[in-house]
Amino acid sequence: MQHNAEGHTLPTGAALHSHATELYPILRSISGAGVETTLAYLRAYLCPTMRVVEVATGTEVHDWVVPKEWNCRAAWLKAPDGTKVVDLADHTLHILNYSVPMQGSFTYDELLPHLFSLPAQPDLIPYRTSYYNANWGFCLPHNQLEQLPKDGLYEVYIDSSLLDGNLTYGEVYIPGQSTEEVLISTHICHPSLADDNLSSMVVAAAVAGHLAEMEGLKYSYRIVFVPGTIGAISFLAQTHGLAQRVRFGLVLSLLGQRLPFHYKASEAGQTTTDLSTLRTLAQLQKPFDLIDFYPYGYDERQYNSAGYRMPVGRLSRALHGQFAQYHTSADNLSLISAEALEESLEVLLAILKGYEAEVFYRNTQPFGEPQLGKRGLYRAISGNNQGTKMAEMAMLWLLNQSDGHH
Repeated sequence: MQHNAEGHTLPTGAALHSHATELYPILRSISGAGVETTLAYLRAYLCPTMRVVEVATGTEVHDWVVPKEWNCRAAWLKAPDGTKVVDLADHTLHILNYSVPMQGSFTYDELLPHLFSLPAQPDLIPYRTSYYNANWGFCLPHNQLEQLPKDGLYEVYIDSSLLDGNLTYGEVYIPGQSTEEVLISTHICHPSLADDNLSSMVVAAAVAGHLAEMEGLKYSYRIVFVPGTIGAISFLAQTHGLAQRVRFGLVLSLLGQRLPFHYKASEAGQTTTDLSTLRTLAQLQKPFDLIDFYPYGYDERQYNSAGYRMPVGRLSRALHGQFAQYHTSADNLSLISAEALEESLEVLLAILKGYEAEVFYRNTQPFGEPQLGKRGLYRAISGNNQGTKMAEMAMLWLLNQSDGHH
């Protein structure tokens, strides 16, 4: 464990990597036992104050409906000679995520539309999903696909279920002196992908555990661990009035590689979160790039959607879709490092400390310009008095911007 300035213990980078290692083999999806097991682990080892929220199948969450709960216990593909050529037990990416149950014999031509590979990266297993369209399939290296015999019958076995159940997410709420909140969100739906997003899950959980030990926090903190898209939308639908309470917000993703930081701004840009986060990154003298908002990526697009418009940015190191290992079996535990995880945790805590230090003034006479002269704050004789003009302009700007939001 390491100690921060307040004397609280923090997990080391090695400990965070060890937690990621324990979580790596779990078959996660947007629902099901994998998410539940993951949340139970995070609560047991990193953030004991987490509560688990369940949203039932069929619940309308804005324009979406919570789907049936998916679980997969076993899945394999046997070649005509009886050899298992694909087995879920070997890697969670081998199954098309949300595959319907299937058992039967298929010719090569019948099977081929259900096999997914990466011709440009022939040694890697791709990550593929079919959340909202009933389908089944296997993912495998393209080199292996190329070697499959084209004659004879293949045996398919997928022991999965799609039943009424729940979508599950985790939430940690830490009350501060103010009811205004700092929102931290990270996605937990991907199976064995280390940087995307085990890295951010363990960092977020460590921060949640740390904040729960602290006293005298100015803001209240809400840290959520949600399945991507449908999970964030379900959380928003269950948490009424949140948009009016969030003063700062961050979505965390891809924090496990030793790369420069990337900050994606909120939709409005120049929000409290944008200005404070960028100032802290500059003060830390960490290499970073600023990305303008666009309505794709991770769940920042839910928090910045037209009905919410929260001041939520995204903090990451790698960028989704822009590194060779993205959504493949090469996004494994060797891709992330203890050093990067520890640095990401330290930077995130520094950003939150910056939020705590921000001051928002409110003009007590906001209707028009206050009369400064009767308070002895404005020159007695108007005219071209350069000696006092700069100070007066400073006061006028401060009063103009003191609306409690800037």
